Amino acid sequence: MHKDHPEFWKSYLGKFAHKTNRFVVISAVSTGTSPSNDVLLSLGAVAVEHNAINVKESIEMVLQQYKFLHENGLSNAFIIESELPKLGEPEAIQNFVNYIGNSILVGYRINITLEMINLALANMGCGRLRNEALDLEIMHRKLQDLSEVSISAPELLALYKIPELHPTHTALQAYSFALLFLKLKIRLGIR
Repeated sequence: MHKDHPEFWKSYLGKFAHKTNRFVVISAVSTGTSPSNDVLLSLGAVAVEHNAINVKESIEMVLQQYKFLHENGLSNAFIIESELPKLGEPEAIQNFVNYIGNSILVGYRINITLEMINLALANMGCGRLRNEALDLEIMHRKLQDLSEVSISAPELLALYKIPELHPTHTALQAYSFALLFLKLKIRLGIR
């Protein structure tokens, strides 16, 4: 059946007519790792094009989740104290989708973040993200020829001698992840 999607979603889907060489490195802060039981508190991302991090082309926002936090007895100090733009979840997700376009998405354990975004999109009457995704932990395992060995984000950054700039400041964390991505991308021969 034909479903009437929001205009931003129609625009997003239209961007996939052309292939892109733009990568968007994502960092997110959430209440946990369960897409069905937890929510995103903040999103940050930075673009990587032609093997260069484009700092001017970054995005960062706090998602207001007062209802979720109140119902679960969690503190909302992070949201209140943050100086970042505070947006309701629908507006934040729409801004994020407009920002990523048809880019290839990159992140640490990115599937969890993408599932949370997809659930928010479903609540907005949209479909699932269509972007290709690369996971930094999986890229590391492929480079080192490791099987199911788990490594934390700080350990992964330290292993490649990349400073963790700020674990709760998502744009700075995305920048650290972007540096890691470039190292892994070059070593793996990804174009």
